[in-house]
Amino acid sequence: MLTDQEVAQYHRDGFIVVPDVISAQDIAELRTVTQEFVESSRQALEHTDVFDLEPGHNASQPRLRRIKMPHLQHPAYARMVRHPKIVAVLQRLWGPNVRFDISKLNLKAAGFGSSLEWHQDWAFYPHTNDDLAAVGIMIDDFRTDNGSMLVIPGSHTGPIYNHHAKGHFVGGIDPVDSGIDFSKSVMCTGKAGSITVHHVRLLHGSSANTSGSQRRFLLHQYRAADAWPLIHPPTSWDQWTSQLVAGEDTLEPRMTAVPVRIPYPAAPMQGSIYENQRDLGSRYFNDAAAESVPS
Repeated sequence: MLTDQEVAQYHRDGFIVVPDVISAQDIAELRTVTQEFVESSRQALEHTDVFDLEPGHNASQPRLRRIKMPHLQHPAYARMVRHPKIVAVLQRLWGPNVRFDISKLNLKAAGFGSSLEWHQDWAFYPHTNDDLAAVGIMIDDFRTDNGSMLVIPGSHTGPIYNHHAKGHFVGGIDPVDSGIDFSKSVMCTGKAGSITVHHVRLLHGSSANTSGSQRRFLLHQYRAADAWPLIHPPTSWDQWTSQLVAGEDTLEPRMTAVPVRIPYPAAPMQGSIYENQRDLGSRYFNDAAAESVPS
């Protein structure tokens, strides 16, 4: 599925964009199902176990920011977890044994879709090794003007930055104090049906969607089967073993020298990362994401 050059790029840069992975038929179904969730969110007055809402959400103008754990909400999303082309990509990067973790669907509606401040996924869930990645399915065309994901190539080999503010873990990096050179960032663009794969330690974020078209991003997180969580251990053994999507399971974690910061104390604003980041002091992106929303 991946060329030697693409594998080398992933290990060097910490991300790749792979075109033409998801069929047009599957993309059409994902769009239909996602719109159905947007319509259902009209009835939500506050965040729920399924819906994370944009500031200004209401029944007449539904502003759905995230569908939580979409693989548990509809079979169309669940099928993507074990998509053979996605699994083949991950096996090419890590070897035969791959485990699924969690999912989310981030929506950026035309004209107001919220930004997501710079962060590293690893800050939320360190493991015994860092063969973890998020696979993002582009449900729409990702362009330079609709809030596509920004990444800093090579940052996955560097430090784990401070994601705390006022003594609490807030899931975002202070752009002033961090010393990060954001001018090195690049944008992950592509046609609908493309996927991104980004390393768990890669610095990434995204601006608001200021365009006239929506941007929907279905994200599935995976890990090598021998990567075990240092926090948030399995609460259900049956669930843990059922999340193996390829290869064989193991009770022997692979231990590597990886940098770790523990994400405690918990953020004052619980819920999604958008809520966590509300308590971030300095912000890189300036938009409605900083406004209040019922919780």
